[in-house]
Amino acid sequence: MFPWFIISAVLAFVAQVSARPALPNDQESFIISRLDPYPAKPKLSFRPDGTFKISVFSDLHYGENPAGTWGRVQDFNSTRLLTNMLASEKPDYVVINGDLITGESAFSDNSTKLYDQIMAPLILSNVPFSCTYGNHDNQVNISHIEELQHEVQVAPQSYTRASPSGVGGKGGPANYWVPIYFRPSDPVPSLILWFFDSRGGYDEHDVPIPDWVDDSVAGWIEEETHKMNKVWGKGEERGSLVFMHIPPHAVQKLQANLTDEANPGLNDDDLGEGSVQSTVPPLSACKDECDRVFWDSLTSNIKNVHAIVSGHDHGNEWCAVEPSKGVVFCFDKHSGYGGYDADHWNHGVRNFLFTSANASDGVESWIQYETGESKARVRLRGSDIYVEGKTRQ
Repeated sequence: MFPWFIISAVLAFVAQVSARPALPNDQESFIISRLDPYPAKPKLSFRPDGTFKISVFSDLHYGENPAGTWGRVQDFNSTRLLTNMLASEKPDYVVINGDLITGESAFSDNSTKLYDQIMAPLILSNVPFSCTYGNHDNQVNISHIEELQHEVQVAPQSYTRASPSGVGGKGGPANYWVPIYFRPSDPVPSLILWFFDSRGGYDEHDVPIPDWVDDSVAGWIEEETHKMNKVWGKGEERGSLVFMHIPPHAVQKLQANLTDEANPGLNDDDLGEGSVQSTVPPLSACKDECDRVFWDSLTSNIKNVHAIVSGHDHGNEWCAVEPSKGVVFCFDKHSGYGGYDADHWNHGVRNFLFTSANASDGVESWIQYETGESKARVRLRGSDIYVEGKTRQ
């Protein structure tokens, strides 16, 4: 664990960087070459032993009750968790999968300071990372684009970037992908990490923002995958892992058929209670059609999807197969001490461990608690979930 005086020093450094002029509020300013989106950053690759580990933090919810003691205690505990689990898990890549801040409680003068508390352990760890943003990150005094701009300004190892202009819809600027290579010298990546902005929350005028991935992202997916296939070869030769904070609507029907044996992990949240079902407009007005255009594009254009991974529902940890498309969906682990919670849920991360560059070999995934226990260990391979030698189609 990093001493707190070191974290304080990093926060002081971040504050100095934050004082620099803000980046232009123009999504195009983040766009670089489509197939080499990070020419100024290190090329990400597997370890020499042929493994690659991703640790996913979700729903940190910094900034609740900023005027009271319990809110500051929550943030302290979340920073401790980030620090300790980065040290214990030793990931090659970190994903923070939305709701970094409880924006309803944020003020215009403290929202980026809250963000800096999250960035400090990541900067100290020197681990590359990316973020998605959640419905609580779009509020009157904070927005996805503001968090994104601040993040890339203060955190050198952030790989988060904005969509091209016109992609993502209102409140949804963070749609992008990150290539992972098996060897640093390889010209073609073996794994693509996809990140989609499920939006939600409220704009600066307190007007609700739709909480699903905008239709405009569908065409962008088709364009990006077409270019990848033309330059790198068929998509079937690469693996993919997809992250978005709010689950797609198609996964709601999965919950009725879960079993403890085939779908291990907490199952304490009714999906009908989450924002993914309380959509704008109401679910009754669009049902599964709210994000159908995006869902169809994702599942038809992105090949070898090991899993679609979401947070948002703090009491769920399970993985299940969506049968109509044959793709695996997994929930994160609620990491932060902010947001709604229950004593028996614990806090931690979802890990993904790749042991091969061959997409058909799949990936191992499990929940790791801050207290040291691991649970819900599965292997995801194609449209199968293997649990202790058993498979669920």
